[in-house]
Amino acid sequence: MVFQLARDALSALVYHYKEGNLNWPMIIYLVLAHLAAYMGLVSIPSCKWQTLLEAFILWPITGLGITAGVHRLWAHRSYTATLPYRILLMLFNSIANQGSIYHWSRDHRVHHKYSETDADPHNATRGFFFAHMGWLIVKKHPKVVEGGKQLDFSDLAADPVVRFQRDWDPWFAQFMCFVMPALVARYFWGEAFWNAFWVAGGLRYCLVLHFTWMVNSAAHLYGDHPYDPTIWPAENPLVSVVAIGEGWHNWHHRYPYDYAASEFGISRQFNPTKAFIDFFAAIGMVSNRKRATGAWAKLRESRAKDEANGKSIKDFRGRGVVQGTAQPPGWEQSAHPKYN
Repeated sequence: MVFQLARDALSALVYHYKEGNLNWPMIIYLVLAHLAAYMGLVSIPSCKWQTLLEAFILWPITGLGITAGVHRLWAHRSYTATLPYRILLMLFNSIANQGSIYHWSRDHRVHHKYSETDADPHNATRGFFFAHMGWLIVKKHPKVVEGGKQLDFSDLAADPVVRFQRDWDPWFAQFMCFVMPALVARYFWGEAFWNAFWVAGGLRYCLVLHFTWMVNSAAHLYGDHPYDPTIWPAENPLVSVVAIGEGWHNWHHRYPYDYAASEFGISRQFNPTKAFIDFFAAIGMVSNRKRATGAWAKLRESRAKDEANGKSIKDFRGRGVVQGTAQPPGWEQSAHPKYN
């Protein structure tokens, strides 16, 4: 995987440099973010154990801001929540610092609508590196921009919590991501400000970034396809561990409206995000949780009948598989499509 990432990165950078498609502000920002992570690594020996614990705790906290918050609540509207819950998730999401809820949700809806085509912001057919982080360092394909214009985001603009964060982006998120953890460590256990800034801020931030990006790369390229063999997204347990339940991706792309983003609960599939949402449902702050298990049961029955009758289709790589939906468009595309 590391070799493939390096190979794809070099190929993409050379190609897009020649084409003039590189997004230099984002490249500079990501270089600085990884330098901050390096500073965090070299600061570990001199920081207090409480700061290491803070960084570790911020991993699931910021992860939930992505998974339970911007992904399952705002991007997919797979459940509804009270104002205090939405504010809490907005704060978690701001510490994660992966772009505003509005823009993250916008790109994600486009991704699901046009998955694995040129209109997909992080089209996995263009290679591991592009799906992982390369899509951020190049200009958006015109079809991505056009695809976004076809979708409705009025529900996001109507949410005052989303509007507040968008209006203060990126400064509020930068403060919450880097400065706030350092201030907490400085005030409560006397840590050196810069130690906490680099460790609980920079290092933790960069790791969670890559954990989130693995959903777009590893979970689209590696794993099983038990629910829909005609699409790229796969069931990837490792991604579910680092991304706290987001790796059951074949199910998620088959049933994106399911708040659990997996067939089973935490007893059979590692999914802390579902447990988090269920807890807040139990205390009345979450409602209208949508599930797709009934739809899957009906599809399973239909497939059993088709298999008994000898029907089959091709999977996304052209192999004969069980009955399902049509082959997704665009899987045979070039890794570096022209931007015109």
